[in-house]
Amino acid sequence: MAFDGIVIANLTRDLKEKLEGGKISKIAQPEKDELLFTIKNNRETLRLLISASASLPLIYFTDKNKTSPLTAPNFCMLLRKHIGTGRIVRVTQPGLERIIEFKIEHLDDLGDLCCKRLIVELMGKHSNIIFCREDGTMLDSIKHVSSQMSSVREVLPGRTYFIPQTAQKGNPLHIALEEFSALMHAAPAPARKALYLKLTGISPIIGEELCHLASIDGDRSANELSMAELTHLHRTLSLMMEDVASGNFTPNIVYRRGEPVEFSSLPLTCFDGGDYEARPFDSISLLLESYYSEKDVLTRIKQKSADLRRIVQTALERNYKKYDLQQKQLNDTQKRDKYKVYGELLNTYGYELAGGEKQLKCLNYYTGEEISIPLDPQLTARENSQKYFDKYNKLKRTFEALSQLTLETRREIEHLESISTSLDIALWEEDLVQIKEELTEYGYIRRHYAKGKKPKITSKPFHYISSDGFHIYVGKNNYQNEELTFKTATGNDWWFHAKGIPGSHVIVKSQGKELPDRTFEEAGALAAYYSKGRDNDKVEIDYIQKKHVKKAAGGAPGFVIYHTNYSLLAEPGKLPEAADSL
Repeated sequence: MAFDGIVIANLTRDLKEKLEGGKISKIAQPEKDELLFTIKNNRETLRLLISASASLPLIYFTDKNKTSPLTAPNFCMLLRKHIGTGRIVRVTQPGLERIIEFKIEHLDDLGDLCCKRLIVELMGKHSNIIFCREDGTMLDSIKHVSSQMSSVREVLPGRTYFIPQTAQKGNPLHIALEEFSALMHAAPAPARKALYLKLTGISPIIGEELCHLASIDGDRSANELSMAELTHLHRTLSLMMEDVASGNFTPNIVYRRGEPVEFSSLPLTCFDGGDYEARPFDSISLLLESYYSEKDVLTRIKQKSADLRRIVQTALERNYKKYDLQQKQLNDTQKRDKYKVYGELLNTYGYELAGGEKQLKCLNYYTGEEISIPLDPQLTARENSQKYFDKYNKLKRTFEALSQLTLETRREIEHLESISTSLDIALWEEDLVQIKEELTEYGYIRRHYAKGKKPKITSKPFHYISSDGFHIYVGKNNYQNEELTFKTATGNDWWFHAKGIPGSHVIVKSQGKELPDRTFEEAGALAAYYSKGRDNDKVEIDYIQKKHVKKAAGGAPGFVIYHTNYSLLAEPGKLPEAADSL
């Protein structure tokens, strides 16, 4: 996440255009470290969300309102008292710092025009919202910072506001080549890291982007760069800062296979190609709202599914250990035939023994080779023979039992791995309901509701439209796979599945037509993406008409058998257009 000085510059420009001259009509504090301003300007009502959360500091325009506590916090009451009807006259950013300052005019108790400063610091765990007089005297802040908490700066009423300088950094907007070179040479760190360590407002991703644009290996130590390389890197930085100073921003989110991984106010060419795709936005506020809402959904799903993942993983680990032990015991039974041969040979050649021998050397008439058979000297030839036959029979019974047990354990592992893949696929909370129901049905979770009363299922399969207009459906879990294959699909529809690994059933409705090659490729890409192999470059996909797919006898839901299938190699990243779910 690149919430850096460049993104702040983009935000400041948007805020200036929309807020300067606007009148504050409402101030709310829905969370302890969050403010929501309602501002009217140019016959438009805007909501500005400002968060000083240590884990997620941000500021952007939003259409959504938030419920406020019945009793407003003290900081909110102070803001309402002073600037509740104030007018925003200026929005600025000092240098390329991660700070936005609002200058607000209002009338005091005597009706005189006064000016206040609302300073928003978006600095990770040090983020804060500070309310000051025009001369910088702090009136209050959303977070108080005492001398015991910080030796750099106190943030308390009555103190004077200043921007702390904890490290010697250059201003990238105006830095000269000589200063830039000196700073880089003084940093015994990789070049991409030195850029954000030595320059204000530069984030790790922008440091990497600058090295990429300058064709410099970002992992090379900064103090090893030649003067020519530093000159080129400085020139690249200057061109980027020209775009920042002139407001030439291009807000975009970089996605990897549908999941947001990074955002920036400038193009990120270091992500070009492969599985990465950049999506542009009209404004940085729209970008931030989209990015954080998508990230919030993914985070919430991971949190909601954590208990289910733990149950599945615990069961998998237990079954992996059981399967390994069974395989070891099964391997030990492979010598059963040797004992059978020993017993038969002793019955044949035992008359040659006088008694008390420790071994018998004789011809193995099965192989034509001489063999040495260990003997118990306390037993007769017949008793030794019976001993080997007893061992053979015991191992034979063990082999037959273990063969069945190993098969059952392998099926249970495959079932649990398929559920684990379903958890990876789940996008919404309702997707987890069916997965939990399956775990309950198979005894991994204790049932907490009355028998016969099942939870309401609202999750539906994914629905895509191929480039050639064919409907493609993708199951999110084993129950949906079962329903798609044996209820939704008809005989001539096409069925796709990743070969040999857990994954979704993909159904293409043929509509009685012959499918074009492009639709086969797109359906294969979906089967690859919604499988355990989604992070691979290529995944082998089996496909066949649905009429040739049969349910596995006694198998878990979604487990099938088929023969004489076709195969193709698919790229998980190439997905067709999504439509509404079923």
